[in-house]
Amino acid sequence: MKITILFFALLMAFNTALTAQADRHRIIVLTDIENEPDDAQSLVRFLLYSNQWDTEGIIATTSCWMRDRTAAWRIYEILDAYEKVQPNLLKHESGYPEAGKLRAVVREGIPKFGMEGVGPGRDSDGSDWIISVIDQDDDRPIWVLAWGGVNTLAQALWKLSHTRPEREVEEIVSRLRVYAISDQDDSGPWIRRNYPGLFYIVSPGFHENNETAYHYATWIGISGERWYNFPSGADTSLVRNTWVRNNIQNKGPLGAEYPLIEFAMEGDTPSFLGLIDNGLNYPERPDYGGWGGRYELYTPPYKKWFHEPETRPIWTNTYDMVKVDGTTYLSAQATIWRWRTHFQNDFLARMNWTIMGYDEANHPPVPKLNHPNEITVRSNEVVTLDATPTTDPDGDNLTYNWYLYFEPGSYLLFTDYQSNRNHQLDIANSDSPVARFTAPRVDRPSDMHIILEVTDDGDPQLTRYQRVIVNILPE
Repeated sequence: MKITILFFALLMAFNTALTAQADRHRIIVLTDIENEPDDAQSLVRFLLYSNQWDTEGIIATTSCWMRDRTAAWRIYEILDAYEKVQPNLLKHESGYPEAGKLRAVVREGIPKFGMEGVGPGRDSDGSDWIISVIDQDDDRPIWVLAWGGVNTLAQALWKLSHTRPEREVEEIVSRLRVYAISDQDDSGPWIRRNYPGLFYIVSPGFHENNETAYHYATWIGISGERWYNFPSGADTSLVRNTWVRNNIQNKGPLGAEYPLIEFAMEGDTPSFLGLIDNGLNYPERPDYGGWGGRYELYTPPYKKWFHEPETRPIWTNTYDMVKVDGTTYLSAQATIWRWRTHFQNDFLARMNWTIMGYDEANHPPVPKLNHPNEITVRSNEVVTLDATPTTDPDGDNLTYNWYLYFEPGSYLLFTDYQSNRNHQLDIANSDSPVARFTAPRVDRPSDMHIILEVTDDGDPQLTRYQRVIVNILPE
């Protein structure tokens, strides 16, 4: 009973209004940069979207791959390159922070591994900085993106628990959001066990000592099919070194800081892909799915690659079913790779912004609806979907695609699977700004998620979305 109550309490606590999703996110990055090239790759992409959020910390940390040193110097190198292109980025969108503002929030965690760096006498500039960010007069949630180990966050929480009243710590924890790229030290499980109210997205487990946690993780869907041997219907050419050389490294000072791929490309990037304001992402609802993957809230059963059994619900792996060229794929990784062409084209376009004028570059379309993003209808009612106010800043031609994203909704749980085995909804004029469908028969209230993709014909082609949540009532 306690677990059930906790599950619904967590779900309700994080179910914010859809209209609130456009708020700028507060972000702290924990990175074991220089362990391998992918952290530097992710930081380059992260900076290209830095006008969409408030970066309040970039903290160099350890991990299972780099246990006794940190490398803040590499962060500064990349920020030096960003400084050279920031004025050009501002020609395309406002809000890109000055490099000096970002340098001012760079810190280092303790150069110790995991729980060796947590406890009395283990404070660091990084852990103290996290506390100072928490203590700011700002009620917005703080997203902690864990690209490496999380003992810097663990130490901050340990210190708060030993210096603040319990109720204050609980309130602080309620404002934190963690997206961890698996468990790269043993402090992540410690955090989850000791702070059960903490919003935590993770595919649990470690990858060292011949264990293979990464093979089962969601985040490897960004690029890892060749390295981790999972089936994928995505375009693998978009995550190979030839693409990097031809599209990223040759694009000015910031592109020059983007290293070639050694293992999987940008394994840490899913932690912020879901924070990008693209009309699809709803960060407070990982179960809705988006560029950063889709996760559901439950207590996963113990696996041999876990540091310890999970003791409470976390946001963790779930499956999407995606059909590509006649082949159906069902996997956790599909929740990310299904969007690969879109987010890679978006990355390329923003890299172009670092060197091109506004008229030379492409910019994303702006889908708009003539109705709310959430509507309520009854079974057999004809529903009109209207995106006629949609525009494109460059005057490009636009294509439309309305479709059912069936996994986030409850509708298919209450229907005959055999008669809906393709998980399709008959949407008339699905390739037009105005589309229609008949609400299916339901025996109890349920909901479905209709996605609108709008893609321009620029170079590269860019896609933005609207999500319509349709609540269906019985007749």
